[in-house]
Amino acid sequence: MDPMVFLFVLLKSLIQYPQPVADGLDEETRLRMEVRAKHLEWERLHLEQEVEQVTQKQVQLLKLVTVAAVLVHIFVLWFIVWKSSLRREEDEEENRGANEEQVGNVAVHEEGNGGNEAVNESEMVDNNDVSTAAQEEDDFDDRIGRVIMECIQWPVQDLQAGCEWVTKLMDKYSLYFCHALSNSFYPVLQRAIGVGSAFEGWSPREQDVVYRVLIPMTPPRGHSFHLELDSAGQRQVRNFRVRVQLECTCTGQQQAEDMLCFLHHPEEELRRNQDPSLLDTLCTGSYLDVQKTARWFCQLVRAIWPALPQSHNWHLVLLPSTRSCQFKVTNGRESFRIEMLFGVRREDSAIFVSSQTREAYTASTIWPESYAVAEVEFFKHIASQAPPDSLHLKCLQFFTRLQLGFGFSTYTMKTIVMHLLNVTPVTSWRRRDLLERLQDIMDSLRLCVQAKHLNHFIVGNQRLPQDINLPPDVQMGETYNLLHNLAQEPNAHSQAIYEYQILQEQFRRILLAED
Repeated sequence: MDPMVFLFVLLKSLIQYPQPVADGLDEETRLRMEVRAKHLEWERLHLEQEVEQVTQKQVQLLKLVTVAAVLVHIFVLWFIVWKSSLRREEDEEENRGANEEQVGNVAVHEEGNGGNEAVNESEMVDNNDVSTAAQEEDDFDDRIGRVIMECIQWPVQDLQAGCEWVTKLMDKYSLYFCHALSNSFYPVLQRAIGVGSAFEGWSPREQDVVYRVLIPMTPPRGHSFHLELDSAGQRQVRNFRVRVQLECTCTGQQQAEDMLCFLHHPEEELRRNQDPSLLDTLCTGSYLDVQKTARWFCQLVRAIWPALPQSHNWHLVLLPSTRSCQFKVTNGRESFRIEMLFGVRREDSAIFVSSQTREAYTASTIWPESYAVAEVEFFKHIASQAPPDSLHLKCLQFFTRLQLGFGFSTYTMKTIVMHLLNVTPVTSWRRRDLLERLQDIMDSLRLCVQAKHLNHFIVGNQRLPQDINLPPDVQMGETYNLLHNLAQEPNAHSQAIYEYQILQEQFRRILLAED
């Protein structure tokens, strides 16, 4: 109703039906107050209706915009996947038609020079069209890869600088190890080998990177190491014992003027004139003891530290450990956490038996077989073949960080990526291939969980690069299943399927840039 009409009707009714007036107020004042109050009430109701209508329109518009954005993202991702599958089909058709094309080329050559010129002009036009379309396709894929890169929060860390610093420190330690142990009957320590994620070029944790090194040990003079496979129980990972045996040093290459033979000299003379043998210091029975070796190693690291140049500006703190030597060095601005493992090389290969444990409890004389050096060599091989802008390490880093808190281990994700790197061309890990490679990793994880099976990457893998030297029983041996617990425990399998679904949803939300 129009406000003026409303006021006119109200005034008319009040004039026709006068009411008694309170004391102290005349009739005109009372009428003005009542008209003013009713007018303000009408304006308030009218404003509330307008605000409610505007709010409803804004909410509806926001919902429409959100749905449209999600649909656009889904359409773009579907289009990319569809285009990638179409490209694979075209490549397969081209391969199948290779022989037919060769036959056609022979026929064209038989037609003479005139026919060749016409065919060449036609091929040039077709090639230009194909190259233009391929370039446009690559540009589109590259833009999609750039968008995905912006959606993912990559960790900011300089692993290469950290590895270089740790390597220099280990080289200094190696020199002092050589001098300190030159005339002893303790294990001879070789130059450290960087292993683990940091030396492979990635790390699942940004703030807590562990720089892990493996120090090969060889027997001291008058001793020899013999690796014996531990056959107790049915384990997925093979374990060994390092049997220490005394050797005669009376004649031959072992002979030394300042050394008595542990086998042929009287015990009294040995105790009086020579340090104890390795059997009497770091062994339990005839076998090298991991825990005794770790304690001796930590004492050695602490004793040598003041002589190193790094000790002038850095502070060393030993950390608790029973099967390795872990410590942290800090200088007030930076800090490095380092773990020094030790092991015995199997023959002349990239396989060791090491002090690192893989079970909740490992006996002190058990040395599990380690494939860490072989895995580092594989990543170095890939780096030597890959283009400078390859993102294979970022894909690995993304998934190992994404699955933190889930039941899938970091080693499981690393194994999946290594299998894909071994069968996918290294040139297919660039930014334009990022979405396809990330989806490949997710699909591989899904298939492994469904099948309850994931083969170990090193053991039994005959498709490894030839420059990675493996013992015959490792290269030709039967591989084992890293997900064997899913096959043995139905509840674990159900939990893995549930966690994969949550991981998949989280992966999708990151790609769609959802909060």
